[in-house]
Amino acid sequence: MSTELPETTVAGPSRRTFIAVSAAVGGAATVGGLVSPPAAAAETSPTSRVSLSVNGDRYTVTVDNRTSLLDLLREQVGLTGSKKGCNAGACGACTVLVDGRRVVSCLTLAIRLDGAKVTTVEGLADGERLHPLQQAFIDQDAFQCGYCTPGQIVSGVGCIREGHTGSAAEIREWMSGNVCRCGCYVKIVRAVQQAAGGK
Repeated sequence: MSTELPETTVAGPSRRTFIAVSAAVGGAATVGGLVSPPAAAAETSPTSRVSLSVNGDRYTVTVDNRTSLLDLLREQVGLTGSKKGCNAGACGACTVLVDGRRVVSCLTLAIRLDGAKVTTVEGLADGERLHPLQQAFIDQDAFQCGYCTPGQIVSGVGCIREGHTGSAAEIREWMSGNVCRCGCYVKIVRAVQQAAGGK
């Protein structure tokens, strides 16, 4: 059994007139200075101190509570290997390891990582000696423009550590969060297989 509500008629402007007037008034208010500039809001944003280990070095920084791990790494720590691709967690260019697990750093809030151990692509090599997966990327020519390469390599290291290298199909599945716009997927899989075989 359904109940119908009685129709009501409201006298007043049409929807089209209402939208036009609202847009005009809103524009006038913005031009007239009634709306606060974005900078004023940023000055009052809450901040926190975060202490974390990045590639074995301890950092204690004060960050805006909205700061992503990616922005912390690039802008405050000075490690620009992790790339800002989509800034929405869809491309994997910013992948880093947090306490050994793969995360997309653009969606990870820095304030949630107090005490964490972060590894970026810069922290994989042992001095002048490349990580086996970094060397495999060179051996297999697994990059073109190179923009996604840091995230691909870090994600590949995580994939190997997690034991998801039983087949090319398994590697593709577990690396599917990392996008290569140049289409080097076949060579990337070969590089992961090479590094996994030598672990």
